[in-house]
Amino acid sequence: MKITILGSGTSTGVPQVGCTCPVCTSTDPRDKRLRCSGLIETDGVRILIDCGPDFREQMLKYSEYAPIDAVLITHEHYDHVGGLDDLRPFCQFKDIPVYAEDYTAERLQQRIPYCFVEHPYPGVPKIPLQRIEPGKTFSVTGMHGNTIEIIPFRVIHGKMPILAFRIGNMAWITDMTEIPEESNMYLKNLDCLIMNALRMDPHWTHQSLPQAIERAGKISAKETYFIHASHQIGLHADVEKLLPENIHQTYDGMIIEI
Repeated sequence: MKITILGSGTSTGVPQVGCTCPVCTSTDPRDKRLRCSGLIETDGVRILIDCGPDFREQMLKYSEYAPIDAVLITHEHYDHVGGLDDLRPFCQFKDIPVYAEDYTAERLQQRIPYCFVEHPYPGVPKIPLQRIEPGKTFSVTGMHGNTIEIIPFRVIHGKMPILAFRIGNMAWITDMTEIPEESNMYLKNLDCLIMNALRMDPHWTHQSLPQAIERAGKISAKETYFIHASHQIGLHADVEKLLPENIHQTYDGMIIEI
């Protein structure tokens, strides 16, 4: 499995507009963070997790022009769905199903209805909605007939229920503050955990870095990688020094192979 971190940042991105803090003015490219997204390639299938407003830039920078077999949506917030229209060039290969739970699917239909009408006008991205439920496995088939199974499971973003995903022995969790007890079964025997860590101080809708380190220790994946960072987390080089040996701070364009 190959995982490309297309974006490692939070909703404002880093640098944050108007900010002159040491992180936002850093010359280290690892401190430049586009909105959070990842590309998973396994067994001949290419899966995009979230499709934020930086999607076009991310694909130009970090990925070849090749088919995308599915998009998994964690939740409705703009920094995770604002780039869906930019899937148009990839729909030249084939339709790209977008997997979301009912609540999120309904809001996507309200925000970009022209993508989901029965008779769309020419040029509209072909991204049929596929509704999924936490705890119910579904499969995605690649261009050459290979199929992989994906398990969505419930996590909590502040007070908002959202989805996380397990693909093989990798789990992707973003924007999370709590994991319900019934979801812990999906976090066993992981080779790779990708999980959010926003900043040093506590936040009401996101894990802080200390909370993320503590939770990573309990989950005990072989390797853990933190995503969805704000400028308030500090310089990448400084954060790396604080992390245990098997925990890592991600950066845009980082490739993880498991």
